[in-house]
Amino acid sequence: MKKFLPIIVLLGCAALFIFGIVQLFQLRFENGDVYPAYSSLRADPLGTMALYESLEKLPGISARRDFSDANRLPEAPQTVYLHLAGSRSEWKSTPKDLLREMQNFLAHGNRLVITFFPQTESHGLNFLDVTEKTNAVPGAKSKDKKLTPEKPAHKKKQLTDEDWELSLEAEWGFHPSFEKLAEADGTYAPVRIVNQTELPLPPELDWHSGLILTNCSSAWRTIYARGTNAVVIERSFGKGSVVIATDSFLVSNEALAQDRHADLLAWLIGANQSVVFDEAHLGIVETSGVTALMRKYRLHGFAAGLVLLAGLFIWKNAVSLVPPPAGEKGDDYVTGKDAAAGFVNLLRRSIAPRDLLATCFAEWKKSVAPAGRSSSARTQQAEAIFQSESARPHRERNPMATYKNISKSLGTRNKTL
Repeated sequence: MKKFLPIIVLLGCAALFIFGIVQLFQLRFENGDVYPAYSSLRADPLGTMALYESLEKLPGISARRDFSDANRLPEAPQTVYLHLAGSRSEWKSTPKDLLREMQNFLAHGNRLVITFFPQTESHGLNFLDVTEKTNAVPGAKSKDKKLTPEKPAHKKKQLTDEDWELSLEAEWGFHPSFEKLAEADGTYAPVRIVNQTELPLPPELDWHSGLILTNCSSAWRTIYARGTNAVVIERSFGKGSVVIATDSFLVSNEALAQDRHADLLAWLIGANQSVVFDEAHLGIVETSGVTALMRKYRLHGFAAGLVLLAGLFIWKNAVSLVPPPAGEKGDDYVTGKDAAAGFVNLLRRSIAPRDLLATCFAEWKKSVAPAGRSSSARTQQAEAIFQSESARPHRERNPMATYKNISKSLGTRNKTL
């Protein structure tokens, strides 16, 4: 037992170390701060996990996350697709196929909800046109993987200029701008927005973003406005509808804990039975690697079994599972080969089979020359036999028979030349 004690202690320490690492990662991922803001995988104030899990528990409603990196929307009817915390750069220029995909999604009676990331400073905007209230600032490319103009990197199709000629803002008739928020001691105070409809929604709300919507077409209905500028609008597209909001705070975990408006959230979801949270545009994309397949088919036990088998194999080769009999001592040497066997092995590696007889005969002649026997009759007879054999084609030679004939002419028996 004492012999196996170090191994047992080592295995115990390794198991404890692995358990600690797993617990550390579990605590980090449960908190969710490794994910982008407004992701439904975050449990902290900046996430939307509370909304996701609340919808998941409601009878008659199913909630799921979309991790696909393809520009495809759900085909099932009665679906609301939540594209949360986006930026204007995602809609500045839109491929034609993406616009057709969205129109097809809305034609089936579905609902698309687009909320922008809360913006408090104009210089952080992407592609926004701003005057004294809206100052022009250059933008950057979007990192969106779903409802954005950029195609996934693995797509082979290259977008041409014609594919990028459409602007969703121009097609749908809205224009995001910026209006400053009041600032005090480095903190931006929310503004009050007012309900412009007869819908049973809160008459006023705190709004945490300086984004506003201007130049909206008559097809849009203003739901909430900041002064004369809209911040929440809705439009019907056939049987479906689109909602655009310039703030995402209303769906965050912090809002549901401190400033919850269930009636507003119910209006956003509508009468749809399926709710899809777009996670791909936040950079959370599902991969198809070995680890993902193992999680999908629940092969955790199989992987643990392989690790255990590998450990037993290493243990078996390191230490014998059966202890040796008491008093028995192992040999202190390793059995090898004698000189003759080594010489034969050397010949096999260094000399080709067809050159073996010529090599042996040449070495024999060197050994008999100093003895003065090179001109004897037997030596001449052996030379003649060897020359006769060498004159034959390689395929007709018989080294063993020639060797026996030379040995017989020299009067030797089973001896080397």
